[in-house]
Amino acid sequence: MAKRMILMLVVVLALVGGLGFLKYRQVETAIAMGASFQPPPTAVTTVIAQRVTWPSTLTVIGTAAAIEGVTVGADLPGTIDKIHFESGQTVHEGDVLVELDIRQERAQLANLEAQRDLAKINYGRSEQLVQAGVISRSEYDNAAAQQKATEAQVGDIRAAIARKTIHAPFTGVLGIRQVSLGQYLAAGQAIVSLQSISPIYVNFGVPQQDAPKMGIGHSVSVTSTDLPGTGFAGKITALDSVINEQTRNIQVQATLQNPGGKIRPGMYMQVELPLGKPRDVIPLPASAINYAPYGDSVYVVTQMKDPKGNTYRGVKQQVVKVEGSRGDQVAITSGVNPGDEIVSAGVFRLRNAAPVLVNNTVKPGNDPNPKPDES
Repeated sequence: MAKRMILMLVVVLALVGGLGFLKYRQVETAIAMGASFQPPPTAVTTVIAQRVTWPSTLTVIGTAAAIEGVTVGADLPGTIDKIHFESGQTVHEGDVLVELDIRQERAQLANLEAQRDLAKINYGRSEQLVQAGVISRSEYDNAAAQQKATEAQVGDIRAAIARKTIHAPFTGVLGIRQVSLGQYLAAGQAIVSLQSISPIYVNFGVPQQDAPKMGIGHSVSVTSTDLPGTGFAGKITALDSVINEQTRNIQVQATLQNPGGKIRPGMYMQVELPLGKPRDVIPLPASAINYAPYGDSVYVVTQMKDPKGNTYRGVKQQVVKVEGSRGDQVAITSGVNPGDEIVSAGVFRLRNAAPVLVNNTVKPGNDPNPKPDES
């Protein structure tokens, strides 16, 4: 019985040992295969770096603003009697826009004018009587004061009548009418907006390091994606006296002509500011830049060798200095040499020494003056 038990134990141990050895060989083989495994190359597009000359400019975003802009409102309450304008109309300074009903004021004016005339007559009589010693000096003074008071009341009601005729305060373009004939207006209620849009302002912020390069009279070029093919030339007319603490920008204001009123207040504008002499840069598509807090970089395609000495096409990560952009391109001032083959799309899937497969069938945008189809 004991011999049979020992025999069974030996057989079981041999079986377990054999299975363990087999598993060990399988794991060893898998490790060896993993060590020799090469991931498939990543498909990328590339562009050949070339040195070009760019004008030294700063491009910023600005907002158009009217030189004069108000919402015309009622100075005094009243009912609209006449409307003399249409929405979107161009008006000149002093043009009548709205007349309010002044029938009550006219009646009050007639009453006060009668009181004024009577006070004037009484004052004339009092002047003669005080000279003759018939009345006291105090009675004469009362008559004089009454005459002046009625004159002031007449002037006050005439001013109220004039204020119920609403004029355009300056030449400009009207907005959409917000009132109707016969409508009662409260004091200060809006009637229509009025904007003076030619010339027009463009306000924009400039980084504090470029603030010393700004000056009154410097030329600027202004464009808008909403007005393709149209450019506007202007000059800097004002600089703010402080730097914004949140953005570290200085506010700059340029004035430009606006023929045809194409630019409207509130429009988003692109402002190009010349800063100095032209500079030599290597422009690359914006998609080629791998932005990171520790430094911006690109991937340069080059011939590399694996641990076994086999040659393959791989990428080398290269730190670069980016200064400015134009259209689809960004300017590289250091870190890349002319003739380098730079990965232009697919950089976020790469790592240093990763194998790549170049496929330039479809390339990202690389135009300093793009013209999108939507334009």
